[in-house]
Amino acid sequence: MEPLFGVVLGLMLAVASPAHDSCTCETNKWAVCAQDGPGNCTCRLAGSDHPVDCSTLTSKCFLMKAEMMPLKEKRLWRPPQGLSDSDGMYDPDCEDSGVFKARQCNQSSTCWCVNTAGVRRTEKGGSSLSCSELVRTRWIYMELTHKRSSSAFAVPDVAKALTQLFESRYKLHPKYIAAIKYDPPLIQIRLDQNKKPRWDVDIADVAYYFEKDVNNDSVFPSNSRFTVSVNGDALAIEKLGIYYVDEKPPEFSMRQLAAGIGAVVTVVLLTAGIGIAVLLVLRWLHRRTYKKFECKEMREIKAPSLE
Repeated sequence: MEPLFGVVLGLMLAVASPAHDSCTCETNKWAVCAQDGPGNCTCRLAGSDHPVDCSTLTSKCFLMKAEMMPLKEKRLWRPPQGLSDSDGMYDPDCEDSGVFKARQCNQSSTCWCVNTAGVRRTEKGGSSLSCSELVRTRWIYMELTHKRSSSAFAVPDVAKALTQLFESRYKLHPKYIAAIKYDPPLIQIRLDQNKKPRWDVDIADVAYYFEKDVNNDSVFPSNSRFTVSVNGDALAIEKLGIYYVDEKPPEFSMRQLAAGIGAVVTVVLLTAGIGIAVLLVLRWLHRRTYKKFECKEMREIKAPSLE
């Protein structure tokens, strides 16, 4: 019976092992997953208690918060009075649904308003700053270039490859891809999403996943490689720029613009003043030299002849 028992036990372990190995998150490498029952795998965001739906993209707000956790643990303590003027990466405040809170603040009680992509859309202010609503990012414009090859790709082939990439890897419905234009080596992509149904991914999350992929810092697990292939040839992306357009225009005050204009005007006036002063000095020197020469000639004419 013992050999039979051993065979049965080995089969049980062989069946259980893949189930345990499959308890991972396919769309978020920072998710912590655990088997809490037969065939039931629960994943939560690293450093928080938020559950993660691994069948779709994790919200950008939750991702940024997860990214900040290793920084807090591995880096030196940052004094609370230290100011940070970085608009790229910060520890965001998220709603339970994963969307950004309209007002974000840093450790120094400096606050600002953001859009649904977490991008600042107002001047920075104090803790009394009020953000009445979370303004939606209506469309996103991406501009990227690829490494030059011996021959350019066909425009329809590039558009087809990128559409398939966004649909298969980022779960984005093609109806939100408004346009893809290709002028080698420049590629322009416009994502348009006026309203987002609950079951669709947000274009802001798609743009963030794509940006991380291009920068070789993918959110996906290491076994999910990022590749873009056009008819079997690799499309090697070199540079990527992302621009966000909201439903409402940003609310930056004119003070910064006025200060910039004032600085330009000051520089122009100073330059003009220095130029005029130099011209006056040169003119004075020229007239002085001319008068000296004229006086010398007059003296030579008036001097009596010795003959």
